Amino acid sequence: MVGCRGGRATLGASILSRPRRNLGNQLDHAVRAAVVTVGRRSSIASLAAAPLVLGVSPGAGQSREGRSSNIVELRQYTLRGGQRDRLIRLFEREFIVPQAAVGAPVLGVYRDLDDPDRFVWLRGFDTMDQRASALSAFYDGPVWRAHRDEANATMIDSDNVLLLRRSAGSAAALAPSAIVTANIHYLSRTDAREFTSFFQTRLLPRLSAAGATPLWILCSEPAPNSFPRLPVREGEPVFVWFSRWRTQSELARFDDRWSRCSGWRDDATADLLPALMRKPERLRLQPVI
Repeated sequence: MVGCRGGRATLGASILSRPRRNLGNQLDHAVRAAVVTVGRRSSIASLAAAPLVLGVSPGAGQSREGRSSNIVELRQYTLRGGQRDRLIRLFEREFIVPQAAVGAPVLGVYRDLDDPDRFVWLRGFDTMDQRASALSAFYDGPVWRAHRDEANATMIDSDNVLLLRRSAGSAAALAPSAIVTANIHYLSRTDAREFTSFFQTRLLPRLSAAGATPLWILCSEPAPNSFPRLPVREGEPVFVWFSRWRTQSELARFDDRWSRCSGWRDDATADLLPALMRKPERLRLQPVI
């Protein structure tokens, strides 16, 4: 059974912060030399081609110590008109390899298929303490300092971030696909463990019958923000599941079947009702590479 921790959620911090913040990347000479020798395109491709991979390689979901990323940030940025591809190019060229080098691997980079001015990405850490040290290393040095103004110029807002903990039952690796969907259930007062049980016993069989395979499941990380220099969203506990789709037609067939699926809420207890009042948010995402 998939398990998630309950409790109050502390929701994330923005990587590409506003110009007023003095942030950067403190790579020592040895690390910078290693980054230079890495083939940027091949390294980026290994990260983005399998954007939901955890525990596969140091460049795709693992820290430098080789442990899987248990803490995951789901980041949605609102951009200025026509700036998404510019940010994607900058992100690929300058930010992916240096973050992996300090223990903050980029797990996925996406275009939002329903909003041309939305940029979505995922970043992982071993623990909340390791997150603090990795973010300090990235934001306090030359790489971010050199490129933050260019990055910030593309953005209206970068604070829509969910800080999540990966569930023990999530897949270790997912096959390549054309589309990724992220489904966000806002739990309100419902305990995450109770909703996880409901999802496992009531929702999952019906989702599978309709053609979806939830392969990556996360819940809000209840620990306080370990890098307070960046703003966080608080008080919005969530349950998030990801699926991957080979084609848009495959996703459309699932949507048609699921739109006719009735009765899955019938056995919900009163404690679950706060999590069922709000329709889940769904992101349709296209991997950048």
